[in-house]
Amino acid sequence: MIICDLCGEAKVCLPKEIDGREYDICSACWNVLTQKLQGKGRRIRETVFLPLPRTPKEREEEPPPLPGEPPKIWGAPDARY
Repeated sequence: MIICDLCGEAKVCLPKEIDGREYDICSACWNVLTQKLQGKGRRIRETVFLPLPRTPKEREEEPPPLPGEPPKIWGAPDARY
């Protein structure tokens, strides 16, 4: 039997670590404590900046290939299949 740090009664207590400190808390006090703290977790909100949407690059007009040369094939360099 250990004395509960919350209610002060001699009960079967389990060691619980809260904010770096260790407390002996009985199951009855622990259940009440978890019900009070339910949904009260720390919420860290930070701003997330998304990259700007990609715009198609304007092609520079090139003269058509001369006769006998291979044609120029245009495609997206980062195309995913």
